[in-house]
Amino acid sequence: MIVGLGNPGRKYAHTRHNVGFDVLDIFAKKHRLRFRSSPAHAMVASHNHLGEEILLVKPQTYMNESGLAVGQLARKHNIAPENIFVIYDDMDLPLGKLRIRPKGSAGGHNGMKSIISHLHSQEFPRMRLGIGHGGEAINHVLGRMSRKDREFMDVSLETAADAIEMFIEEGLEPTMNRFNTAAVND
Repeated sequence: MIVGLGNPGRKYAHTRHNVGFDVLDIFAKKHRLRFRSSPAHAMVASHNHLGEEILLVKPQTYMNESGLAVGQLARKHNIAPENIFVIYDDMDLPLGKLRIRPKGSAGGHNGMKSIISHLHSQEFPRMRLGIGHGGEAINHVLGRMSRKDREFMDVSLETAADAIEMFIEEGLEPTMNRFNTAAVND
């Protein structure tokens, strides 16, 4: 399962907090996948890779309850935490910087706190996408980027979608080796 975090609705579309949704949308477009509403409070697309079904998931519970959808889908499809890859925004990383890790804490991110709580585990891979700092946290994450920052971030979103591709095809270690050292937008 590949999970992109964000908030549902037009009000939040393309805000900093929705970069997880944006990355999944790019990946889905490349593979001509369509998201459909799921009873598990999520928009879900199914990607077939070498006969294996991979779910792309955009929780529709709002960020702070993302774990509800992820937990339900993980149980329904019998997916272990280590086979769930989560993509989300991080204010502690510079704008556009990618950081992929095999596991870890929530680091203050409420969506990740919710997922950890519902999976009863921190042992799942994740990709953090830097949105930088800027004023009060809530206004920053829910705000829209300037045109210049958006153009910069769009390149990073494409790079993040490429990282998903590599993760699916080659696994976590090679993906971390390539994308954690890559200079995004250089």
